Amino acid sequence: MADEATPGSRVVSLREIAEYHEDAVSSLRFYFNDAPNLERFIGYAPAQRFEELETRIDETSLRSMLIALASIEASFRLDYEFRCRKRLKDNLSRAFRQIYKVRQEHVGLDEDLFEAWKLHIPKSKALISELRAAFRLRHWLAHGRYWQPKLGRNFDFDFIYDLAVAVFEEFFEASP
Repeated sequence: MADEATPGSRVVSLREIAEYHEDAVSSLRFYFNDAPNLERFIGYAPAQRFEELETRIDETSLRSMLIALASIEASFRLDYEFRCRKRLKDNLSRAFRQIYKVRQEHVGLDEDLFEAWKLHIPKSKALISELRAAFRLRHWLAHGRYWQPKLGRNFDFDFIYDLAVAVFEEFFEASP
């Protein structure tokens, strides 16, 4: 079927990620609060329902954060490939081509791309620092959450979304 989505068929925008997140949270609130006659909740105390709702919203937020962080990572990798392919003459692009000679498409996000940005675009240091903290969260989420993460801060979807917007504006001069 031509309308079916396939992996890699299109990039999902940050706006779409945020809208989906809000729809999912609203749907959960409706399901848990506004649908009181569901058999699913027979025997639940109101506090139990609220606790389960909060657990579901927290899980939805984690999933939305993972998708937003994946979008950021994809943007850095696409920018790297573009700069290498187009042989741009700025210092960052030259550094990327040096990395490409060794790593090609197996470039490391943190140790290669973030480091190159920090070295060649000094104003990016603060945002790179925030990204590194956020990508510890992404790493934990993407690898099954089987350990207790040391994230250094609490993250929520709004923070990750705002970080993503800042990244797109600062690094890629494009709106989400």
